[in-house]
Amino acid sequence: MAVKDPTAVERANLLNMAKLSIKGLIESALSFGRTLDSDYPPLQQFFVVMEHCLKHGLKVRKSFLSYNKTIWGPLELVEKLYPEAEEIAASVRDLPGLKTPLGRARAWLRLALMQKKMADYLRCLIIQRELLSEFYEYHALMMEEEGAVIVGLLVGLNVIDANLCVKGEDLDSQVGVIDFSMYLKSDDDIGGKERNEQIAAILDQKNYVEELNRQLNSTVSSLHARVDSLEKSNTKLIEELAIAKNNIIKLQEENHQLRSENTLILMKTQHHLEVTKVDVEAELQTYKHSRQGLDEMYNEARRQLREESQLRQDMENELVVQVSMKHEIELAMKLLEKDIHEKQDTLIGLRQQLDEVKAINMEMYQKLQVSDDAMKEKNEIIGRLEDKTNQINATMKQLEQSDKDLLTQTRTIAMSFVKCASNEAQHQYKLVKDISF
Repeated sequence: MAVKDPTAVERANLLNMAKLSIKGLIESALSFGRTLDSDYPPLQQFFVVMEHCLKHGLKVRKSFLSYNKTIWGPLELVEKLYPEAEEIAASVRDLPGLKTPLGRARAWLRLALMQKKMADYLRCLIIQRELLSEFYEYHALMMEEEGAVIVGLLVGLNVIDANLCVKGEDLDSQVGVIDFSMYLKSDDDIGGKERNEQIAAILDQKNYVEELNRQLNSTVSSLHARVDSLEKSNTKLIEELAIAKNNIIKLQEENHQLRSENTLILMKTQHHLEVTKVDVEAELQTYKHSRQGLDEMYNEARRQLREESQLRQDMENELVVQVSMKHEIELAMKLLEKDIHEKQDTLIGLRQQLDEVKAINMEMYQKLQVSDDAMKEKNEIIGRLEDKTNQINATMKQLEQSDKDLLTQTRTIAMSFVKCASNEAQHQYKLVKDISF
């Protein structure tokens, strides 16, 4: 035998219990014949069964102190999906005796039943499977087809009138246990099949009448809105018609006035035309006499125009030449500026070379000073040793003579090197001075 899924079995059992609970509640309420209150046993069992259905597959949520399962989370989500549920959610939060989320959820179910909106609220909830997945497992009753079936069964509860006192009831500490003895059939129940069929027919008729009443109410509201819009548009059209009639009357008066003015203007124009005709004939005679002088003036003006045109053409040609010369001058200036920049760069390089030469000259001069000091010391030593050299033999005199010759050559070489360096520095200075000028 194939092993059945335990979650599917749980969903089927809860669906059957919901069917039995809803059916038993409707049948007992119709036979009871008055408004139900909180102490009515079938109604209490219905809330217990609904609580088990909503708890099936609920995810364990971690709270501050421990882990818990609560159905208040998904029920609180209804007010975001169904705007009419905001009032019931606010009423539940304002109840002073409720301390736990489970108590708020039980109060919410009772208020939804009294409003006859429980089926509508839960239908909006099961449509949003993505939002429900935050609270339920994928195999939960509210995530499967059984949830939609239970929501459809809840529509039948609209035939029940419930008057429940939620404010003073202790909903936090109630223990939800299903009493199966209420749903076990007896011999009397089996014998009352016809009575059940009659009740079912009556319920169907009542549901049909209520649904028809809802449709008629929506149709009447839409017709009222349409009538209001038509009345507003009719009033607006009447006002526009009155304004149009006044405009037509004003236009007719203006037309009559314009016609009379047109007739008067026509008469004045004819009289003025006759007077103008006489004046034109006189002016024509005067024009014929003055035309000859005007022809001569025209020829003279034409000649002057030609001269002025020729002069203007010459000026334009000269202007073109001046513009081209200006462009050439600008180009020459750019080249000259470039040449000046290059010469400035060269001058800077020469100045650097001059500084280097000066540094070399100073270094050579310092070396020369050191050499002169050394020669002076040697001369002093030689002077002191001259007394002793008189006592040395002829060989020492020859050595002294060779030493003097060597010193003379050294001085000559040093002076010639200094002179050459000085001449080179003067040449560089003249070259820099010529370039700067």
